[in-house]
Amino acid sequence: MTEKRIGHDGEPGSEPRPGTNNDLAGTAGNVVQAGEVRGGVHFHSVALASAPCPAQLPGDVGGFVNRIDELRSLHALLELPPPGTQQNSGILRIAVVVGTAGVGKTSLAIRWAHQIKEHFPDGQLYVNLHGYDPGPPVIVTDVLGRFLRALDVPLEHIPTGEEPRAELFRSVTADRRVLIVLDNAATAGEIRPLLPGSSSCLVAITSRTRMSGLVVREGAHRVGVETLSQAESVQLLRTVFAGYRTGDDQEELAELARLCARLPLALRIVAERAAARPRMPLRDLIADLRDESGLWDALSVTGEGETEEADAVRTVFAWSYRTLTPQNARMFRLLGLHPGPEFRVEAAAALAATTTVRARRHLDSLAAAHLLEECGHDRYQFHDLLRAYAVDQTQREESPESRRAALERVLGWYLHSAAAAALAGSCSYTMPLTLEPVDDHVRPMSFDDGDDGKAGIAWYETERDNLITAVRIAGAIGLDRVAWQIPAVLTMVIADREPADTWLPAQRMALESALRAGDRYGEAITLDNLGIACRHLFRLAEAEECFSAALNTFQELGNVFGVARAANGLGVTHMFAHRVEDATTCFEQALEQANELGNVLYTGAFTRNLGWAFLECDELDRAEELLSRSAAILADAKEPLEQAEALTLLSAVHRRAGRFTPANETAERALAIAGEADGKLFESLALLELGRNAVAQREATEALAHLQQAAALFQRIGRPDLQAAAWDATGEAYLLLGRVEEAVAFHRQACSAFRSRDDRWSLALSLAHLAVALTHQGAPQEAREQRREALRLLTAFHDTVAQARRSEVEAAARAET
Repeated sequence: MTEKRIGHDGEPGSEPRPGTNNDLAGTAGNVVQAGEVRGGVHFHSVALASAPCPAQLPGDVGGFVNRIDELRSLHALLELPPPGTQQNSGILRIAVVVGTAGVGKTSLAIRWAHQIKEHFPDGQLYVNLHGYDPGPPVIVTDVLGRFLRALDVPLEHIPTGEEPRAELFRSVTADRRVLIVLDNAATAGEIRPLLPGSSSCLVAITSRTRMSGLVVREGAHRVGVETLSQAESVQLLRTVFAGYRTGDDQEELAELARLCARLPLALRIVAERAAARPRMPLRDLIADLRDESGLWDALSVTGEGETEEADAVRTVFAWSYRTLTPQNARMFRLLGLHPGPEFRVEAAAALAATTTVRARRHLDSLAAAHLLEECGHDRYQFHDLLRAYAVDQTQREESPESRRAALERVLGWYLHSAAAAALAGSCSYTMPLTLEPVDDHVRPMSFDDGDDGKAGIAWYETERDNLITAVRIAGAIGLDRVAWQIPAVLTMVIADREPADTWLPAQRMALESALRAGDRYGEAITLDNLGIACRHLFRLAEAEECFSAALNTFQELGNVFGVARAANGLGVTHMFAHRVEDATTCFEQALEQANELGNVLYTGAFTRNLGWAFLECDELDRAEELLSRSAAILADAKEPLEQAEALTLLSAVHRRAGRFTPANETAERALAIAGEADGKLFESLALLELGRNAVAQREATEALAHLQQAAALFQRIGRPDLQAAAWDATGEAYLLLGRVEEAVAFHRQACSAFRSRDDRWSLALSLAHLAVALTHQGAPQEAREQRREALRLLTAFHDTVAQARRSEVEAAARAET
């Protein structure tokens, strides 16, 4: 029997895609398909590489007053018996800080977090869940992904779906001491997946609801935050006034506090206004607030018994808003249209059709008035109450035409900035597009192409949520070209850097927009992108449907580049399903189109993929011819990593043919080329092929030496869906050494991984390997059971290679009877 053969994703011009199962089954002779082999060949336990501890807490709040009792109550959580002691029950420590909007819950939680962070040496995680924001809610699955990445879990180790990510998060934090702050949570349901499973961690939650479910079920410690007392309110006012005003009357300060309902958010806004006008008597300010209260029609209240607080906050907002200059007021209300609560100064400039310099001046003025918060260099964010107020003012004061024009500008800014970021990242496999034009006042981001695309990628990662929301908004208001073009320009950034399900909803919205607009080119591109995402998720039937539809549409349009791309994508999908004849047809079509285009990179890459297909069906002479040609083309094209991959495949051909010396020499050459180009993935592939060659020569000790080197690189790169193939190979090496227990363990791991992905071809071959190891272990009954399942799975495949595999399994079964 053969070991797993691992195929690459088949898309040229980019690093192979994470999140893809390339575990294509092998044929006789121990083949490895070079490409996307990631995920460790682990010989003992999986350990994550060390990285700087996350330190995500926002800055501490200035002018913080009192809250002594609340802080004391929170500190009581630290007095529990330390983790690992007999008295410690292992119950997770959770603090829930609850109170009305604007009462200072976040300020209290952040102040406490800064006081106790030294007790959590493995870092601090923070997320604002925006549970009460007028925009779309934060997706818990995405939060888990960010937390896992912050804890140094490689992207490719992060599974899709909320439950698998929550399980991995609990595993990763099990032996760590991490402080986790979950700000502005609306429900206990969105909190539970974000909870670690160990009492060594501590979770601080802020919410307007009482979170009774968490208190009862998880034993959370609830701390209520009431409005400030009169004395505390006056103290806060005097703290902000310090250095600006003196001699204010105590009774007037108390009246000012009453008009603000003694809520810190309102008090800070009013105090900042008074501090900026040190000669303005407080009685005049109080009179203004009273007049505003009479004019202001309160928005809907936040809950029973909170009418006074809600009215007071909105009265303060209105009073502060009315004192803004016309330019600042317009900027404030237009920001309510922004796709998310956090934004760059350049996005604000696009909204307001102004320059970046002027936009920064407006934003700084709004931040000084506590109507915005700075959250990084040239970056600002709304409090959810203030964002809701800005949205309301936009509806009141901007015409529908003005609102739409502002949205067109900012969505266009995101589209063109995303295209620039993708271009800086050298994503050459993205389809050519004529972007929807933008207003002359819009200045999209530009990125230095001398930093290997790092600035563009950093911009994308910061703006990911805004970009996804931008697709939704563009589709909702009929900007259909913008809606489908945003994910289209980001095709390879998304494929290279995101779990496949991150953008899937937005990509489906993009397809709806392209269909609604009757844009056939946009429809084809979006279908192709959906095909890549579905293939990464190993939803092969859906991927095939998408690629086939894209291919037909590109053919109708006469778009040669699109035909080549979709045909290649469909071919790779067929390879994943072990439909090699169909894959060969697709690769031949893609290669024909690449030759017509005269694109050397694609010609070399598709020639390699065709060689991969012939290798899969045991046509070694044809595979050798194609792979040798591919390696030469890619060398001339100065594509060293693509060349190294072709050479690694060629080494497998030599090995399969029993030519072990040229197999070794070719793999060593691939290793050297990949090393010079700093291609860790391709180095590990060459090392793995050297290990395979040693296994084929029954040199197990040498094989394990190569595999251990490859394992270190695989773990660094990360690829759990491909760990199964490496585990299978390692099992064969251990069996050669007579270490049967270890061989069985590795084959079991491989089977489990393939079964979880419903990769039936690879599972069938792994089950056959497991049966061999079980026979050596003296477990003939289980060995027969594994062979029976392998045969059942193999009957679904009708090619000659599958027939040969069935014959091998049947022969092994007969030998045991």
